[in-house]
Amino acid sequence: MDSGQNACRWADRFDVRLSRKLDGTGSERYCDTVQRRIIPLSIRLSWSFMKPSEPAYNMARGKLPADLRNWLDGNRIEEIEAVVPDMTGAAKGKILPAKKYQEEVGIRMPESIFGQTVDGDFPTDWNVLGETDGDMFLKPDPATVRPVPYAKDPTAVIIHDCFHFDGTPVEVSPRQVLRNVLDLYTGQGWDPIIAPEVEFYLVEPNSDADLPLKPPVGQSGRPEAGRQSFSIDAVNEFDPLFEDLYDYCDLQDIGIETLTHESGLTQMEINLLHGHSLELADQVFLFKRGLRSVALRHGIYATFMAAPMEGQPGSAMHLHQSIVDSRTGRNIFSDADGTESRSFRWYIGGLQKYLPAAMSLIAPNVNSYRRLAPDEFGTPINTAWGYDNRTAGLRVPVSGPEARRVENRIAGADVNPYLAIAASLACGFLGINERISPEDPVDINAYGQHVALPHTLREAVNELLPCTPLCTLLGERFVRLYSSVKQHEYNVFLNVVSAWEREHLLLNV
Repeated sequence: MDSGQNACRWADRFDVRLSRKLDGTGSERYCDTVQRRIIPLSIRLSWSFMKPSEPAYNMARGKLPADLRNWLDGNRIEEIEAVVPDMTGAAKGKILPAKKYQEEVGIRMPESIFGQTVDGDFPTDWNVLGETDGDMFLKPDPATVRPVPYAKDPTAVIIHDCFHFDGTPVEVSPRQVLRNVLDLYTGQGWDPIIAPEVEFYLVEPNSDADLPLKPPVGQSGRPEAGRQSFSIDAVNEFDPLFEDLYDYCDLQDIGIETLTHESGLTQMEINLLHGHSLELADQVFLFKRGLRSVALRHGIYATFMAAPMEGQPGSAMHLHQSIVDSRTGRNIFSDADGTESRSFRWYIGGLQKYLPAAMSLIAPNVNSYRRLAPDEFGTPINTAWGYDNRTAGLRVPVSGPEARRVENRIAGADVNPYLAIAASLACGFLGINERISPEDPVDINAYGQHVALPHTLREAVNELLPCTPLCTLLGERFVRLYSSVKQHEYNVFLNVVSAWEREHLLLNV
């Protein structure tokens, strides 16, 4: 069964009525608009069957609410993917029968999953997590329940939060780190609004890590030969893949706004609709996983590596950020007369001051710094800011007062979305709290100017550790563990001898 048929089967299973349309050749394909009976978000958010303050052994005795149980039964869900985003942003968890999940609310996993490196190892500084490798308790967030449309059998995925057995949150969990930062905004009566733009490459399947990646063959039977920025026809080369992606994202409540071809070979960008920060982090987390699965079903790899192909532009996750008053819904970056507020300038000042210390969270891998190499066109390696200036690391798009925002263009596509959003919001919050005035905006080409960012993962970690204000907001225990993980990854990377070294040093030095 191909992926299109699989989407149709899932549409039927989830009581989705997909209207049909005809494309230019007369073939039928699914519309982007669907009418579905998925649990409304307002109902999902009302579920609070286990209180965070309860001891975990009491929480484990809780029962799923009737609405969720009825939804699982009504949609004939057979399996549950109970997942937790790890430090890398990958899904860790357990797959279990839906009946067992409903009967036994109270999944346990070792807290050490947050200490695992991207290559599956563990840092030598184990003291951060303790010596016993103990368990933590997983509590489902009902607002995150989604069908898994690319699964063979009817399956639902639910993102979980993590708790110690005394009922307190696990502070090293990336999702909890973001929650903690958002609590600071809630305390001020603010709601941060985020709009991510996620870039990625489509590449041929690659089973040999020593071989360079290549662009895949599209519908024309030929691979892309040159850069096709904003080309509609280049995107349509992979139209069957993207049709499935749109259907799957719609079923999973992932709000895709636009799809464009970026400047690299088969490099694409998906923009998500703006919304509440935690919801958008969840959507990016689910989107990455979903796109990789959809691409595999079309015989292609989708990669979010920051710099996957030599000589090609890197992939970013640009973050548009604004703050609204929770009571009035007013954008606090604009004053009543429509002009820029002091909070807007202070927010930018905070980004300028603290982003260098937060770099390991928005450029989290050794490969991230290949994208940030000097003279890499399209990638600002500075903390300058300017109006509609894409060469600046912090860009203020042209907009009306109600949509005034700042775009962080430094973060890579390889980020953990929870940590990247938490880091950027923490920097801005410190700017407002400390009333940090930004530098003057730049109206010139800022590439190569205002270079104040770390050049390697090791430098980035070394800047984070002594930054007390940022460490306090993110959580000192989290920062210690995260830094240990990243230092270990960098040390392992240094033990790998590259082809460039063999090519140029073997017989020349």
